[in-house]
Amino acid sequence: MRLEIDLAAQALDLVDDAGVRQRRYPVSTALNGPGEQQDSGCTPRGRHVVRARIGAGRDPYTVFRGRRPTGEHWSPSLADASPDRDWILGRILWLSGCEPGRNRLGAVDSMRRYIYIHGTGDDQPMGEPHSHGCVRMRVADVVELFELVPAGTPVEIR
Repeated sequence: MRLEIDLAAQALDLVDDAGVRQRRYPVSTALNGPGEQQDSGCTPRGRHVVRARIGAGRDPYTVFRGRRPTGEHWSPSLADASPDRDWILGRILWLSGCEPGRNRLGAVDSMRRYIYIHGTGDDQPMGEPHSHGCVRMRVADVVELFELVPAGTPVEIR
């Protein structure tokens, strides 16, 4: 299995070893567009792997900060109380770049930039760029994907 993220289409595909798409999910990538530079707020391109999986067995609406549960559970009223908060919900697939100088090491390192595939609030748009660099998904979608994708899964962002 591998993941293919199409920035132009704002879609994530789960593709089997024969190259057949098994699932397609709408996503939201960086409002600032594609880019690899630290602190750019851009979504990095190129070859990555799922380095870590965080959130197994947690409530789908668990709120994370710094990859740790905060003790909160997302709800519309919690979102209304913190309208500018960048919600990381449910599950986290932490990406690591595979291309030194492009998305690995130095000022372009995707893992050091904390680039994730993660859930976001139900009130957030999908299918259009809106994130701070990560790949946002609907909570139900990221929970489903998490169960299908082991650590080490290749990820191509183009």
